[in-house]
Amino acid sequence: MGSSELDGLLQVTKLLDFGKLVSFLIGIGILWAVAHTLNRVAAGIGQRFPAKRILTLQIVTILSFIVYLGGGFLLLYGVLSPPKELLIAIGGSAAVAVGLSLKDLVSSLVAGLILLFDRPFQVGDRVTFGNTYGEIKSIGLRAVRLVTLDDSLVTIPNSRFFTDVVGSGNAGALDMMICIDFYVALDADLEVAREIIFETLVTSRYVYLKKPVAIVATEKMVAERLSVELKAKAYVLDVKYEKAFQTDIVMRVEEAFRERRVHRPPHDPAPTGKS
Repeated sequence: MGSSELDGLLQVTKLLDFGKLVSFLIGIGILWAVAHTLNRVAAGIGQRFPAKRILTLQIVTILSFIVYLGGGFLLLYGVLSPPKELLIAIGGSAAVAVGLSLKDLVSSLVAGLILLFDRPFQVGDRVTFGNTYGEIKSIGLRAVRLVTLDDSLVTIPNSRFFTDVVGSGNAGALDMMICIDFYVALDADLEVAREIIFETLVTSRYVYLKKPVAIVATEKMVAERLSVELKAKAYVLDVKYEKAFQTDIVMRVEEAFRERRVHRPPHDPAPTGKS
């Protein structure tokens, strides 16, 4: 064995010192604990100050990236202290292997950084990705975690956001537009139906009245009969009340329609010919 090979082996042995490895692992645990604590503090602030909930989650996401990337760099060079020669030797031979075996992971890591700075959506946004709809809970180094309205946690690799289309309902804002469709018969009193829907919207405890309330009428086929669709469009004051707002509006409008005898589309199909 030559002297250069012996020196390299000694450097590797020094790098893999048991004490350094233990310190490195402890440091990784501390980084995880710090990031976990930041998330818990953000959750507490969000409950205490609902108006700042989304902003707090966004700040914590950035801080978590800084903790993991900055802390990992400091641990690598501060604890393990690998020599430059060893880094060059290992890096050259490992680059191809890592590139082939971890290309999806590396792609997701790069995509995570792009998501952080490009910000097509943010933590707290209600987004639609493929057939999945829910709230973004976290944007990590590898994946985005989304909670559906059925309280299911969905993990999506960051790399998928390079090519797939994603829609954000609130784009970083606390409020979000909600659209609710109501159908009435052609012979119904449309002005009364519109008045009922409008009054129900503006009197809901979940509505955000600093943004406009609108009702759009369109003719649609319902049960093979031509009917009128009245689309109610209003903003909910906090995205977490999306379903509560929708339920409140639908139940109150349906009750008012019955009380004021607003005609609804018939449920039976229209006759197709003589018997």
